[in-house]
Amino acid sequence: MTDLFIPLLIVLLVLGALLREDFIFTVVYLLAGTYALSRWWSRKALANITAYRKFPRRLFLEEEALVSLILRNQGWLPAVWIRLNDSLPVNLSVPSFFRQAISLAPKESLTLQYKIKGWKRGYYQLGPLTLQSGDLFGLAERVAQEGILDHITVFPKIIPLVQVRLPSRSPLGTLRHREPIFEDPSRVLGKREYISGDSLRRVDWKASATSGHLIVKLFEPSIALDTVILLNLKGSNYYPNTRNIATELAIIVAASIANWVVERKQAVGLISNGLDPLETDLHPSLILPRKGRNHLMRLLETLARLQITEGKEIVDQLQLSLPKLPWGSTLVAITGNVNEAFFESLFQAKRSGLNVLLVVCGQHPELKETRRRASQFGIPLLHFLNEQDLDQWR
Repeated sequence: MTDLFIPLLIVLLVLGALLREDFIFTVVYLLAGTYALSRWWSRKALANITAYRKFPRRLFLEEEALVSLILRNQGWLPAVWIRLNDSLPVNLSVPSFFRQAISLAPKESLTLQYKIKGWKRGYYQLGPLTLQSGDLFGLAERVAQEGILDHITVFPKIIPLVQVRLPSRSPLGTLRHREPIFEDPSRVLGKREYISGDSLRRVDWKASATSGHLIVKLFEPSIALDTVILLNLKGSNYYPNTRNIATELAIIVAASIANWVVERKQAVGLISNGLDPLETDLHPSLILPRKGRNHLMRLLETLARLQITEGKEIVDQLQLSLPKLPWGSTLVAITGNVNEAFFESLFQAKRSGLNVLLVVCGQHPELKETRRRASQFGIPLLHFLNEQDLDQWR
């Protein structure tokens, strides 16, 4: 419309000059004033429109959420029409956009809503939100306002585990243990009569006074299961044909183990060489083992953001982190393939006082040889080809 309107004004202006008709000049002035007013109105009205989103910043896999898009006209001019377009990731919404045409009176607020669903784990951007406006007659050109970016995190899939067997040598924890050397004096299992050689620290003096002979306490064996997950996301360390599936499985295993450890009130940490878009060097720093749901949420958010890399070697990450890990911790190394340097690093971690468990995810043509090497280093190995293989831990 604008492309035709300006040439029309020029033609009328030339025609009025040739015919010297005041009426034509009046029409030209009226149309030109209307056009100028429309342009000013559109820009002014759009500049006074504010918009923001309200939505949960975190989603679990396949969880649905409602996004509220709140728009407000803070000016005294009505926005005759506004066309909005909110860009959405295809892993959250199909179609990958939300479009609506609205109008806003002066000082009016309007809330629009649409649904999203966490189809795949990841760190996603909502937006940009694009607003276009114009005058009622369509004379003024459309003016677009872009911006308003938000982000949402979709957690990785968590498989509930029950029968996980992780080795530990950290005594005086909260998990039951079969070895009596790790008895916890805060967990009384029962009592019995004193036998020569029992420590006097075990004597229950009140019970002894009542019975007339020495009674000692029996303590329940327990351990602390501080766990560090070593997650290798270097793409070349996974079988090429199933690389994406295998790395996703590795992240699922890491998230499930972390959830299992925290549910048992134990500490869990993370080391990975995956790409993290929120880190300055794009690689996540070491997350030291800690307890609690809040710490688990932080760890799951990191796992949600991680992407396959071809940069840093996981061996380098382990070497840098090893001095910071507490003695007796359990190191769960998750990878797609294990070369000699990786085995040497795991063996070094074992000699430094860590308990190492190796988990291989995805297809592995040389699995038999890897098992043999792991056995030589005294490192237990588990192989998960798909999610169903985790049933042994359910």
